[in-house]
Amino acid sequence: MPEIAPATSAAQTGPAALHEQRTPPRQAVPPPRRGGLPALLNGLLRTARPKQWVKNILVIAAPAAAGRLFSIHALTQLALVFALFTACAAAVYLINDARDVEADRAHPTKRRRPVAAGQVPVPVAYVVGGALAVLAPAVAAWLTSPAVAALLAAYIGMQLAYCVSLKHVLVVDLAVVTTGFLMRAMVGGLALGIPLSRWFLITTGFGALFMVSAKRYSEAVQMAGKAGATRALLTEYTTGYLRFVWQLAAGVAVLGYCLWAMEEGGVPHTGMLPWRQLSMVAFILAILRYAVFADRGTAGEPEDVVLRDRALAVIGVVWLAMYGLAVANW
Repeated sequence: MPEIAPATSAAQTGPAALHEQRTPPRQAVPPPRRGGLPALLNGLLRTARPKQWVKNILVIAAPAAAGRLFSIHALTQLALVFALFTACAAAVYLINDARDVEADRAHPTKRRRPVAAGQVPVPVAYVVGGALAVLAPAVAAWLTSPAVAALLAAYIGMQLAYCVSLKHVLVVDLAVVTTGFLMRAMVGGLALGIPLSRWFLITTGFGALFMVSAKRYSEAVQMAGKAGATRALLTEYTTGYLRFVWQLAAGVAVLGYCLWAMEEGGVPHTGMLPWRQLSMVAFILAILRYAVFADRGTAGEPEDVVLRDRALAVIGVVWLAMYGLAVANW
């Protein structure tokens, strides 16, 4: 005769207890925050992602490569272009957070974003984002050049399309993010009327693709076997494919840079040392060092990787010095 289980109390077997056991706890939606105008302004600033502004330093890339960086006119124009590109990026962040507010509130970390947390009302985010998206290209057309205004408008349109649908399209999402970096590198040259060489575009474009795909690969490695990928397409890409992309991009970036370094352009070398050719060593070492983190699956934001690794930072400084000496023909 089987044993009879001991009787449990009515409080343990009642309908309320069974309902509590079967129903998983529900995550509460953060209540709207109210702190007046200072809290609103702080929330708008946080939504603009100040940590991401360092990427806009790429606006000096083309003028630095052409040796036209140190003049009052150049510095003024580049400071203006930096501010305008930052405004464009902030517009995209504001509109994106307003559009994704419901999904962000269900996310364990994104729910702390000012729009999702109620610190910045959704209509305010849309209005401020839309105003920045219109004003930045308009100011660029007035104070810089039509080419800069067209590039900023194209950047905003491309990024908004990415937020709405392109981020769900395989390969296109990588191309859009890479093009955003390339536009940053191009806009400084357009503002100063500097012709952009094919080697500059090839090296910058594929260098950006290398870092973007390395970051995606790292995210895929870290999320392997886990539910709830931070990016929808991580479940569609394979780690093998992303590894192929960043390895291919690294190879093309190195090839483009070496072709630039070996090409004298019809002007004989008059410097103390062949800095163009010597800079290849530092550039290749930087790519190889960055690839260590990509291979480990720990390549996050590019600026974090560079600042976190002292050896990579030193290699970068040495490369910048050699590159500057090559441009100055010293």
